[in-house]
Amino acid sequence: MDILKIISRLMDYPSAKLQPLVAELESVILDAREISPDMRQRLTALLHQIYDGDLMDAQECYTGLFDRGRALSLLLFEHVHGESRDRGQAMVDLLAVYRSQGFHIDVRELPDFIPLYLEFLAHRPDMEAREGLADVAHILGLLSARLKERGSPYDTLFDSLLMISGVPIDVEELRAKTASEQRDDTPEALDKIWEEEAVTFGAGGGDSCPSNTPQPPQRSPNDSVAIRWAN
Repeated sequence: MDILKIISRLMDYPSAKLQPLVAELESVILDAREISPDMRQRLTALLHQIYDGDLMDAQECYTGLFDRGRALSLLLFEHVHGESRDRGQAMVDLLAVYRSQGFHIDVRELPDFIPLYLEFLAHRPDMEAREGLADVAHILGLLSARLKERGSPYDTLFDSLLMISGVPIDVEELRAKTASEQRDDTPEALDKIWEEEAVTFGAGGGDSCPSNTPQPPQRSPNDSVAIRWAN
């Protein structure tokens, strides 16, 4: 399903490699019949908003949304398991699913990174891809609601995925619930998280240490989703 590849790339860190390909990406969006004409227009508008202007501005906007705080984390299991030890096993299980289908990760990215998950689904049969999206529809709806609350056009990506999944998530109802959430991306909130993690790390002793959940790598301007399919 080619539209999932496009959504994956738009959800990933803005890359200079995609700037010369905007017309090609737009063509794929406009040909996608898995989403409505209105959604195709919204995706096209987001594509141009990201890549028609200054790339560094787009990268800064992306980092400000997705790399600060946990509310908009693009790691699926962050919204399911948080920092519990179950998260580590869930990662192992998902990685096993990838490998069983000949899907190998060529970058230092966690297996539950949503753009990576979409890249995997894009190579599966359409029905299986829709089921894969349906499995995480509640997370997609939550992220859409939080992005709408922040006035971000990135909500289009998650609305598109919900449309493809066919799961009737009431995003506006979720938005009403998320409106009262305390922001976790403010300087004060980030300082508090840092202080709490520093205390936990320095406490010593087995059970007082953080869980062994793998942590996401530091993002760089050259990072992008990359996969390799076994022959």
